[in-house]
Amino acid sequence: MTSRRDLIIEEMELGPVWRLRGTTGGAVAESGAAEASLEPPQSIPGVKNREGEPPLVAPDTAMDTGDRATQIARMAWPELKHAVASCDACALCKTRKNTVFGVGDERADWLLVGEAPGAEEDARGEPFVGQAGRLLDNMLAAIGLQRRAGVYIANVLKCRPPGNRNPEPEEVSRCSPHLIRQIELIRPKLIVAMGRFAAQTLLHSDASIASMRGRMFEYQGVPLVVTYHPAYLLRNMPDKAKAWEDLVFARRALRSLISGAAPAH
Repeated sequence: MTSRRDLIIEEMELGPVWRLRGTTGGAVAESGAAEASLEPPQSIPGVKNREGEPPLVAPDTAMDTGDRATQIARMAWPELKHAVASCDACALCKTRKNTVFGVGDERADWLLVGEAPGAEEDARGEPFVGQAGRLLDNMLAAIGLQRRAGVYIANVLKCRPPGNRNPEPEEVSRCSPHLIRQIELIRPKLIVAMGRFAAQTLLHSDASIASMRGRMFEYQGVPLVVTYHPAYLLRNMPDKAKAWEDLVFARRALRSLISGAAPAH
């Protein structure tokens, strides 16, 4: 018999693809048994690049050590928002319609970091709107979260790359101080890096998303989980199940952190 929660999940367009692998029915990840099917967190301080290949972003000490980065590192929220809105540090300022600063609870436990604004984000000045944004909202709702309550959402880049192309290393380097300062101001308990460029920027790694999933990393002492970007999931529907596993993994890790209990190994 189809449960009421199953009907809700279907209505949210998550469908049965969101069930954890190895489960046979019932509520999605509601029981401890369902969550226990995931690998336990591994305390890993970071990941290394493959030998001879540079990271997307150079280490912090080399990324941008000039006066601009120093000034950004001292900004409070009002100054930081103004700095992003008026930023002309790279050529993206010439093609953007709006900067996309971020949205949500400025004291959030959860910080979700995406890659760069798309066309609708550029038009509205808010991250993760449109189809990918609706999918993200559904994903959050499925674990009892919403974007403006206990969650903050930001991107590595605050301006849209033309044609939604991939961010360039110089653009990431110029824009990263804004994200770094956002993290410092929010002081989240958990970071979820969504997509390759978010993970590479925060971890200084060129490792694949597939190789980083299901493990706990750290960014400046903050636990960090890697998952797929919602826009990627729209093009690769079967991987929704993997992204759901990542969110359940992150939720379990945060609960353990808040309760002070060490994750089971």
